[in-house]
Amino acid sequence: MTILLTGATGYIGKRLLPILIENGHRVICCVRDPNRFNPVASIRPFIEIIQVDFLDEKSLNKIPSHIDVAYYLIHSMSTSTEYDKLEEITATNFREHLNKTYVKQVIYLSGIVNEDKLSKHLKSRKNVENILGKGRYSLTSLRAGIIMGSGSASFEIIRDLVEKLPIMIAPKWLNTKCQPIGIRDVIKFLEKSLHNEAVFNQNFDIGGPDILSYKEMLLEFAKVRGLRRWIYTIPIMPPKLSSYWLYFVTSTSYKLAVSLVESMRVEVVCRNNSINQILAVQPEAYAKTIQRAFLKIDSNEIVSSWKDSQISGVKKINISDFIDVPDYGCFKDIREREVVSHKEVVNKIWSIGGNNGWYYANVLWKLRGFIDKIFGGVGLRRGRTNATTLAAGDALDFWRVLYANKSEGRLLLFAEMKVPGEAWLEFKIKDNKLIQTATFRPHGLLGRLYWYSILPLHGIVFKGMINEITKHEHDISTE
Repeated sequence: MTILLTGATGYIGKRLLPILIENGHRVICCVRDPNRFNPVASIRPFIEIIQVDFLDEKSLNKIPSHIDVAYYLIHSMSTSTEYDKLEEITATNFREHLNKTYVKQVIYLSGIVNEDKLSKHLKSRKNVENILGKGRYSLTSLRAGIIMGSGSASFEIIRDLVEKLPIMIAPKWLNTKCQPIGIRDVIKFLEKSLHNEAVFNQNFDIGGPDILSYKEMLLEFAKVRGLRRWIYTIPIMPPKLSSYWLYFVTSTSYKLAVSLVESMRVEVVCRNNSINQILAVQPEAYAKTIQRAFLKIDSNEIVSSWKDSQISGVKKINISDFIDVPDYGCFKDIREREVVSHKEVVNKIWSIGGNNGWYYANVLWKLRGFIDKIFGGVGLRRGRTNATTLAAGDALDFWRVLYANKSEGRLLLFAEMKVPGEAWLEFKIKDNKLIQTATFRPHGLLGRLYWYSILPLHGIVFKGMINEITKHEHDISTE
């Protein structure tokens, strides 16, 4: 079959794609920026990549008419405070264009919406489902609550809270009930719903066997990790304060924290598990999903992370717009060092950030990350998805990977921290020399003042960093 996969660069899409290919399907991947999409070489012959922005009706004309099934995996919760309006436009454009194709089924991953009073996030999910349901195809809606798995937003938030806070004074919404499900089981439901007439024109709640409060989820997570934790809930904690609590302790963005806090006040418990019998899927227990996630993390096999999704960044960018680093109107800090071992230097560059740090003055890097969080930026807590590999589109602390070619020895990063301008950091090996270039394009007078105010720190940080990467003392800096 020919399958249209939206959200191909997202957390779910990246994991579903290889399963579809393994089952013998041809997949058309919709991406907003092809430079962010880096599928492994073994599946490239079986996919077609098209550049589509579902907010732009004209771009949808690239979608071929001969498709059998489409997966709708588009969400905009972190993009804007008016994400509900964007999601309505996106869903409408998608439906209207697919009505012109031969598609027989659309599969939508939604949220559990069984309560009378829903959060803005869950109302938007339900509204999208209603919009998609008016198409000329058969709609299958799979409604999930908390999705647990290596790299998922829920998993990473819970992990941050449990591992960083031995004692938690938490808002009362931690007593809200939910029914978590493992990412492995979500993919099974998505896979087995494909072209299955038993699920046409129906919606189903999907969840694991455990119904837990968020407090119980935190404590169970701690138990699996062999940690003792104490959690005390208080009856009064304003939503804004709750959002800041999540934002500063975890790796989530502030916009996402606000949406999550609002949604966590609503119970997300499945109505029934009839789909388990229809598709012969028996979801794993919550504790098992945690254990499985850490097996992936420990073996460095994280397939996808919510942090690498484009919506998790502060700026909405197309990577292709920033690969060519500008010169005009820019400040630059350029340093060169001789490379003794090409392989060793490349491996160091490809391991930079995350738990490894930035090789020099890590205290200053952490301070910059803390300041960024105070001003609403992403900070350093995103870390990196994989300890030794990087690809275009990956999040790397408060940077975004724009270009990564290990054989070429070039890594280009774009800053997603809060700065009065645009910033790039590039590592490039040429003629047995490592060229490290920090570029800043200021916005107005404030941007220029910013550059000159931190110039002394650049002399410390960037010089020390390139020295540590190359372990070579001879300074031939071109600064």
